[in-house]
Amino acid sequence: MGRFAVILPAAGRSSRFGDPKQKKIYAEIEGRAVWLRSVDPFLKHDDVAQIIVAIAEEDQELFDRRYRESVAFLGIDVIVGGAERSDTVASALERVKPECDFVAVHDAARPCLTADQVAAVFKAAEAHGAALLATPVFETIKRANADRLTTETVSRDNLFLAQTPQVFRRDWLVEAYARRAEHGKAATDDTQLVEAIGHPCAIVPGSSHNLKITTQDDLAMAKAVLDLREKARPAACGHPYADEQAMWNDLPRLKPSDLFGG
Repeated sequence: MGRFAVILPAAGRSSRFGDPKQKKIYAEIEGRAVWLRSVDPFLKHDDVAQIIVAIAEEDQELFDRRYRESVAFLGIDVIVGGAERSDTVASALERVKPECDFVAVHDAARPCLTADQVAAVFKAAEAHGAALLATPVFETIKRANADRLTTETVSRDNLFLAQTPQVFRRDWLVEAYARRAEHGKAATDDTQLVEAIGHPCAIVPGSSHNLKITTQDDLAMAKAVLDLREKARPAACGHPYADEQAMWNDLPRLKPSDLFGG
């Protein structure tokens, strides 16, 4: 089995989140920040050799003050991202450890990902070289003109909504980013860049629960999803980070694998 690096771009401005006091990735769900919940499913996989979180330059002091202990405990590498998402991923790629054969890119604002979904997309990436989570389009799609008047109904056959993680052979993703200026416009996700150099990406069934937080409504939905998931668990399987600070104080020598198994 290959070794995986995970990149979480977290340098965005959260301009649509609607909270002037904090960015969406730092909002908390049951006392745990969104970005940390987005990391959690990867900690359960022994084949993850590195996790890189790329934050905005202006967030460095806040991030260090709030999350220094969590970052140290979990062995996360923190870097400063760029002006655009693609710049951030490109910078993170330069920091990937040489032993990593695959790179997964996951939105830091997707806190409802599951370990099973991670395992499935990792397996597909090993088989095909590139893979992503995605869900079929079920709604009717309309194309409109500049005046918002409909011009056609678009067939939804074989249309999918892309999610993350998106996982790639490292050499493919490095080449795709090295050639990204050739495409003349900003890519909306990493699979677009990899497709542009001739590599199709395998689709792995995602879930509507794997939502990306953009607005306050999305945060409320994510809280509901995680609450329902928690209630469905056996009573003995509480979240290992229910009291993160206490765990750090009481168990300073434990590795993540000691907590999550593997």
